[in-house]
Amino acid sequence: MMNPMQNLPSAKHALIVAIVSAGLLTLAIHLLRPFAVSPALLPDAGAAWYYWKLPNPDFMSRFTAWGGYILHQVFMWGLILYAQRSGLKYSKKLHPLNYLALLGTLGFIILHWVQSAIWYDGLAQDTSVFSSQGSVIVLLVMVLVMENNRRGLFWGKKIPMMDEPGRVFKRYHGYVFAWATIYTFWFHPMENSSGHLVGFFYMFLLMTQGALMFTNMHVNKYWKATLEVFVLFHGTAVAFMLGQEIWPMFFFGFFGMFIITQMHGLGLKEHTKWFFLAVYLIAMVVIYSDRGFGMINEIVRIPFIEYLLAFVFACVTWFALKLVGGVKKRRISTRA
Repeated sequence: MMNPMQNLPSAKHALIVAIVSAGLLTLAIHLLRPFAVSPALLPDAGAAWYYWKLPNPDFMSRFTAWGGYILHQVFMWGLILYAQRSGLKYSKKLHPLNYLALLGTLGFIILHWVQSAIWYDGLAQDTSVFSSQGSVIVLLVMVLVMENNRRGLFWGKKIPMMDEPGRVFKRYHGYVFAWATIYTFWFHPMENSSGHLVGFFYMFLLMTQGALMFTNMHVNKYWKATLEVFVLFHGTAVAFMLGQEIWPMFFFGFFGMFIITQMHGLGLKEHTKWFFLAVYLIAMVVIYSDRGFGMINEIVRIPFIEYLLAFVFACVTWFALKLVGGVKKRRISTRA
């Protein structure tokens, strides 16, 4: 009997198409912006203020933003739940469910553009600007814990206490990652500033990763590392475009994460790793010889926060597992 999976495209080809489509969709946001509403926005009020939101939101602006987000969120969570309960195995070919996820993602991207074009507002109207940034940090930190058993945390060194939490995260990370990406996606209106365009392109890639669940590309080490490293370019570019002088914090912070952790999961030769480290150190000397070595402390801020949170997440999960295990043992002994 013929296997129906044989006639389905490979996940690798689907990923290539999705990346090209992400670029075209980002370009479309830029080109179609003149056809959308352009409200008069309030003056920027500082770091805790999100500039791109309506001065006078109404029922429809909130209803369409939150309604679109909830539909998108439930759609993706439903697919993840169905995939897990169906016992899908990892495959080089797309599952029919991947088609649905990819087409559904495209549909919600179009829906969000229409919503922005008519009503403008995103979730930023009712939530903190730090919630969007925080959701992405949660995603990146969970990846550190999940990947510890494969590539280690510090120059290939594995942290044994993260093994159990890592297994739990691998089981349930899809729900958290879907929330982080979809929430961030609907947080912003589809503006065409440089920062928005880079951010939306990144969100399209992350949502593609979710849509390729249970395929070999979903766990491809080079693709996963690309998604992690892209935040280096995104964070640095946005800070630079906004004229923020702290852009080196993002560049060297996320570059440092690559040197310390991420490159060790790529199977690189030792001399290649030392080459990347040399590039990092040379760039640091060049930038801070002009910027002032008194500010060099900013390069450790992002790695310090991420590694600290990785240990916090792992410890909380580890203790929760032990607590649940202890409760189960007590119930069994009581029944006996």
